[in-house]
Amino acid sequence: MAYICDNCRKGTVSGRTSTHHRGVAGKRWKKRAQVTLRTFAPNLQKIAVMVNGKKTQMKLCTDCISKFKNVGKLAPKHTTALGMPL
Repeated sequence: MAYICDNCRKGTVSGRTSTHHRGVAGKRWKKRAQVTLRTFAPNLQKIAVMVNGKKTQMKLCTDCISKFKNVGKLAPKHTTALGMPL
């Protein structure tokens, strides 16, 4: 299973770490920290979503979760065996 949002396909991206630049006299900038590679991962959550009237579980990023909350497509938290909310 990939670490990708099921809705917008947002995934991990590689980049570099950033440091605070201290440009002062005395050549202290030569002793700065190394720039190393790192990965930026999306904030994924497992959420129950209503798809075609059925409750399915999807991995969504928090941006998509807030969009789904505005539209009202999230499944209710507690449902009976017939799928009706309590």
